[in-house]
Parts: sequence; structure tokens; C-alpha cells
Amino acid sequence: MPQASPRGTYLQISESLRQKIENGKISEALPSEAELRNTYGVGRSTIARALKVLKNEGVIESVQGAGWYVTGTGDRRPLVEKVTDLLRSGDIAVGSPFPSEKELCETFGVSRTAVRSALAQLEGQGLIAMGTNRRREVRALPAGNGGS
Repeated sequence: MPQASPRGTYLQISESLRQKIENGKISEALPSEAELRNTYGVGRSTIARALKVLKNEGVIESVQGAGWYVTGTGDRRPLVEKVTDLLRSGDIAVGSPFPSEKELCETFGVSRTAVRSALAQLEGQGLIAMGTNRRREVRALPAGNGGS
């Protein structure tokens, strides 16, 4: 935020985000904190204060491992459950390449760290594994799939 005073910068950012939410430009997940820092050209603590203002007003809420969401919208399940649903959907067969970390980040609007954590859980369950060409492949489908 150019020409902003350090004391009020977080308030200006929270107001900017509030307007984007009210206008529908942000309807579910907020950009990551890193993206917000880059967008507004400020540090971590300034973004944290801006988000805290919106949280205290009940406009947004934090979802562990998934980021910040507009209150009352979206799928709040853990990321690993959402990614498991990709396997259950039947769109990905055993032996097929699994979406990349980047693709999953974009699909779910979460950080690479959150995606890696979910992938580690799926690998631990034996559902996916690193295959040829350093790309994960589907090894098994989760229980509860219509086809199993």
C-alpha cells in the first residue's frame, strides 16, 4: 500500500479485503498470507493484524492447515479429505498420475505446505506413491468408493 502510514496500514488492508468480500471478488478462500504480503507490500505482522480485525468482526475465520475463509462459506473439511474425494470421484484410476502439488494448491487455494501434509497422509495410507518421472501415481482407491 503506497503512501500509507505504518499505524493505519493494517486497517486500510482490512478495509480493502472487506470491500473485496462484500463485492464478491473474494467469495470463499482468501489469498495466502504470503500472497497478501506481496499484494500489499507489507510484512507478516501487518497482514496478521489486518486479518485479526476481520476475524474479530466475524467476517473471516481461520481453518487449520487451509488458510482464511469468508465466514459461512465453503468446504471446511480437512484438506486430506478433500484430496481423498478426488480419488473417490472415479476420475482418476489406479496407475494414473496424481495431480501435482502446484495443481492441488490451485484447485484448493491452499499452501504447498498444506498440500504436502495431505499428500504425506495419502502416501502413508498407501493410496498414492511416487512413480516414474518423479510424479505421484494412484496406487489404490479409498474405501467407500462406489467401484470397490
